[in-house]
Amino acid sequence: MLPLEKALSSDPPCFPRACAIQACLQKNHYNEARCSAQIDALYDCCTEMYKREGLAAKNICCPKKNLLELKLKQRAQAGSSEAQLQSTKMR
Repeated sequence: MLPLEKALSSDPPCFPRACAIQACLQKNHYNEARCSAQIDALYDCCTEMYKREGLAAKNICCPKKNLLELKLKQRAQAGSSEAQLQSTKMR
């Protein structure tokens, strides 16, 4: 995967990471669960872009800041729910 600094310096920022999601989805018959790493990488890039450029930053590859924060929260909750499920299965 492209390092964060290189992804941020692309035009538009984070574009290579957005393309990586599309490639992964195509390769995996649009099974989003198999592309979690690529989605996380894009969201990490977008988060850093907003930190550096502020709320006024616009980018076709990234969701708006408030939507990005919601998506990150949802992914964190889904991850903790999945971990709890795995823990229950192991008992």
